Amino acid sequence: MVAEVPVELKLLIVAVIIGFVQILWAAVAGAGGERNLGWLAGPRDEPRPVGMMAGRLDRALKNFLETFPLFAAALLACAAANKLGSSSTVYGAAAYVIGRALYVPLYAIGTPLLRTLVWIVSIVGIVTILTAFFAK
Repeated sequence: MVAEVPVELKLLIVAVIIGFVQILWAAVAGAGGERNLGWLAGPRDEPRPVGMMAGRLDRALKNFLETFPLFAAALLACAAANKLGSSSTVYGAAAYVIGRALYVPLYAIGTPLLRTLVWIVSIVGIVTILTAFFAK
């Protein structure tokens, strides 16, 4: 019999997919102009300018790469401590994933305040997972 995978771990995989999509989106947006195929395939020793959209997508990706390890570590620590399945871990993981999924397009189109609020939702998700870990 196969054990059911906890929803939090499914959300972790969704977050990985979001990260992968961000990498591809930023790479595609960063191609073109002075960043031709030869430069992209090479060592990229000399930086070349990118457009506004590519710059935003690159910054959004860097932000994801800053927060994702924290999310993954908090969730995996809860899994190791057998603390998955609480409303804190489920809603925390959902908040992080939904926040990250919305953050990128909001950043790409240049929505400043709403983008920040969505980022805060994702951070609150991580903090919620951490509180579940430390709960008795």
